[in-house]
Formats: sequence, C-alpha cells, structure tokens
Amino acid sequence: MSLKMDVSKELLFQTTRSGGKGGQNVNKVETAVIASFHVMGSGLLSEVQKAVIMAKLASRIQAEGYLQVKSQEHRTQLENKAEATQKINVLVTGALQKKKARIATRVPKAVVAQRIQNKKRKSEVKSGRKKVRRDEV
Repeated sequence: MSLKMDVSKELLFQTTRSGGKGGQNVNKVETAVIASFHVMGSGLLSEVQKAVIMAKLASRIQAEGYLQVKSQEHRTQLENKAEATQKINVLVTGALQKKKARIATRVPKAVVAQRIQNKKRKSEVKSGRKKVRRDEV
C-alpha cells in the first residue's frame, strides 16, 4: 500500500530573490519560493500522523511548527512553486510510510564452520610464533 499525501492546499508561499548567477534578472526578480506547512494546524492529517511527522522530521520543523522548503532551481516562480510543493509532499509522504519489519534469519551452517576453521588457522599461526623452551622439546 503506497500512501501518497497531497498537502498543497495547506501550504503558505513566500517569494525571495534567488542567489547565485543570473545577472540583472537575479537582482530584480523574486523567483525563489519558500513553502511552509504548519504540521499541527493541518486539517488533512490525524493526530497520530501529526505526531509521527513531528517526530520524524523534527530537525526540519521550526519552533513555531512549520515545515519549510526552499526552491530556487528554476528561472520562473511558478516552476519553483511546483517544485517546493512536490518536495514537501515527498517529505510528508516519506515520514508517514512505515518501515518494513526485518525478518530475522539464521546464520548458515557453512558460514559457522568457515568461521571456526579460520579461528583454528589463526590460532595455529599465532602458536607458531611462540618462543620454544628447551624443556618442552
């Protein structure tokens, strides 16, 4: 079951000037977009989902409870807005997916036997390095 979350209706957008190269266009046009999603104020998520997102994305969520993403890859505000929306949707969807439980497996007999054989060989090599006493010979 793949859970796909679309929180685009609850996003707040803010525009800023992009950094980097671009000459005059960068200096005068606000093409970068910062998308903000208020996790605890969301009407789309249940309380359990909100708690999961707050726990898993704690390092990305600000003190006020906003999950923010910035996009400034594209030359137009519209494309950056779409990318920021997609980034937030991917983050939220990823946080809500449950990890697949690991199935414990046994160590094969051949691997155990190989490990014991290696230990014996190593022991023989190390015992061959000992000094030989006359009374033992």
